[in-house]
Amino acid sequence: MKYMNETGKLNLEEMKGVLSGKSFGSKIYYHDQIDSTNTEAKRLLAEHRGEANKLHGTLILAEEQTKGRGRLGRDWSSPHEGGIWMSLALQPKLPAQICPMLTIIAALAVNSAIRQQTGLSSFIKWPNDIIIDGKKVCGILTEMAGLSQGTPDIVIGIGINANRMEFPEDLRDSATSLALEKGSKINRNLLIGRILNCLEEYYQQFLNRRDLTELKAEYEEYLVNRGKQVKVLEKDGEYTGTALGINAQGALLVESKEEIREIISGEVSVRGLHGYV
Repeated sequence: MKYMNETGKLNLEEMKGVLSGKSFGSKIYYHDQIDSTNTEAKRLLAEHRGEANKLHGTLILAEEQTKGRGRLGRDWSSPHEGGIWMSLALQPKLPAQICPMLTIIAALAVNSAIRQQTGLSSFIKWPNDIIIDGKKVCGILTEMAGLSQGTPDIVIGIGINANRMEFPEDLRDSATSLALEKGSKINRNLLIGRILNCLEEYYQQFLNRRDLTELKAEYEEYLVNRGKQVKVLEKDGEYTGTALGINAQGALLVESKEEIREIISGEVSVRGLHGYV
């Protein structure tokens, strides 16, 4: 197990000292290198399937992922000691059809924590990316496991470019890091703790109604595409429209050709007309 020193290693004790919730982060598994924190979370959940709440709120952390993944099967660059690569395992006893809304919850939590911790003006690109100055700083991948059980287990994967100081050439125009935007490195332990606190708070609000009614306004406040022209890329083609906000189920509302369409994340990508945002 590694501890924080002046070079910026993770320190689980400092991290736990920030936590204010009841369950998120109550158990933490740390790896110096792993294939994917989401994959490891699913392994653990499979091992303990049927044991109610055994792993609920468990955090899996890694300094490096060798097979990090994003939405739609895309690779996620996860180099050693440059970022926050983490997954949270949940056993929420929720119907499968409402679990995708947890991606919206996670985006809200990460955005709020980044703003609190760094003072940077971060925003959300629907449904799951955090953006600073037009570039991606964080991606979120929510996956369901154990669907045959009726109420699936959930894994929320969060990848944040925290202290990365450089990127491969193919990412430089679309990606950035908190350290590059702030001009100094950030304390990853404190940020992880804040994310878990925010996520548990939003999660409890979500459980009250099992939809996003109470959180919709805040999400839309930070929705970087709201009121802007966007391009919706689907399997069978693409179209343009104006992003209006989200509904209580987290679908993006896009006005196109005098009709309002509800865009469910699934296999759909949303882009700005002239670039990523």
